[in-house]
Amino acid sequence: MPTSAVPRTAALIVAAGRGHRVGAALPKQYLGLSGIPVLRHAVERFASHPGIGLVQVVIAEADLPLYDASLAGLDLPPPVTGGATRQRSVLNGLEALAGRDIDLVAIHDAARPLVDADTITRTLEAAARDGTDGALAAVPLADTLKRADGEAMVSATVSRQFLWRAQTPQVFRFERILAAHRAIAQLGHDDATALTDDSAVAEMAGYRVALVESPEGNFKITTNADLARAERELALAMETRTGTGFDVHSFGPGNAVTLCGVSVPHAQGLAGHSDADVALHALTDALLGTIGAGDIGMHFPPSDPQWSGASSDRFLRHAADLVTQRGGRIINLDVTIVCERPKVGPHRERMRTRVAEILGIAVDRVAVKATTTEKLGFTGRGEGIAAQAIATVVVPAQE
Repeated sequence: MPTSAVPRTAALIVAAGRGHRVGAALPKQYLGLSGIPVLRHAVERFASHPGIGLVQVVIAEADLPLYDASLAGLDLPPPVTGGATRQRSVLNGLEALAGRDIDLVAIHDAARPLVDADTITRTLEAAARDGTDGALAAVPLADTLKRADGEAMVSATVSRQFLWRAQTPQVFRFERILAAHRAIAQLGHDDATALTDDSAVAEMAGYRVALVESPEGNFKITTNADLARAERELALAMETRTGTGFDVHSFGPGNAVTLCGVSVPHAQGLAGHSDADVALHALTDALLGTIGAGDIGMHFPPSDPQWSGASSDRFLRHAADLVTQRGGRIINLDVTIVCERPKVGPHRERMRTRVAEILGIAVDRVAVKATTTEKLGFTGRGEGIAAQAIATVVVPAQE
C-alpha cells in the first residue's frame, strides 16, 4: 500500500498494564518471546510498516528500566507514562501526540505481539476511507453462544450473527478519537471495566467504526498458555537465515582508517571507492546474503560516481532495510577484522556501539573481533585489511 494512502499516521502501543494472570515476576509485555521481549515484537511490527510514521509507547512509570532494556537501539520518542486504567493510559498517549500533525492513530495492545503487516494495512485503509471515523481488527464469532444463569446452567442460546471479537489495532482519525477520550474522561467514565477498548469510546461519541477481519494469530497474551502458544506460532511463522560477507581493502594515503564506522588513527588510510570501511562492507554483504539479495556491488556499483567517498553506514542501513521489508529482524552480527595494524582492541566497544546505532539494534547483538595472520599473506605484510562477517536474521517462513 502506498504510504500516501495513510499520511501522517502514528502507532500508539499501550504497555502500561501489569498482566497479573501470567503469574510472572515481570509484566507480561517484558517477558521473553523467542528471546525477544513481547513489547519489542509488537513495536517492531509497527515500526517496520511503511504506513506508520511514528511509534509512541505508553508504559508504567516504574517500568522505565525494563522499557529501556527491551527497546534498546530503536529510534523512538521517550515513552509516555500511563494511568490507572487502559482508557487513561490511551488518553495520556494521545495527548503526547497532539500537535504532531497526525491524521490517523493506530492504537495497539503491547500484549498482541504477532499482529501481521496485512492486518495493519487493511485496518489503516478502512479507517482512511470516506464515511468512517475509524476501524478495528476483529474476528467474527464461529462458536455457538450460550447464556448462563446464576448457577452456571444454560438459560438461553444467543445468536452469533453479527457478533465479533474485538482485537487491536484500532485505528481512528486522530482529532476525533482524542476529542472522544477527553469527553469521556470529563464525564468520569474512567473505571477499569466501563470502557475496555477504544472502539467503545468511539461508539459513545457516535462515530462510525468499521470492522476488519483479522486472523486468529493476532491473539492477546493473557496467560502462560497464551505465551506458550505465541512461542509455537512464532516458531512456525519464522525461519532463521544466515549470511556471510568478506571484503578486502589495501592501504593508501591517509592518516586514519574507518572500521565499523569509527575513525581509527593510523599511518595510512584505506583505498576504496567509498570510505573503504572493510568491516561495514563485509557486514553489508552478510546481511544481503540472508535474504538472497546479491552483494554490495550490485546495490552500490563502484563505477557509479555518486558513491565516491560515501559513508558506508548508508550501505549497511540499506541492507538492513531490505531485511525489514521482508518482515525480518536482525538477531546477531559478528565481524572479524584481520590486520597487523592498527590495533582494534582499544576501539572495539565504540565499533560495536556504532554498528548498533546504524541498525537500531541492541549492542549485545553485535560482536567485533580482531585477529592477525601471524605475519603471513598480504595482511601479514601490512599491505591492507580484510574482514569477514556473519549475519543471522529471522524472516517469515517461505513455502
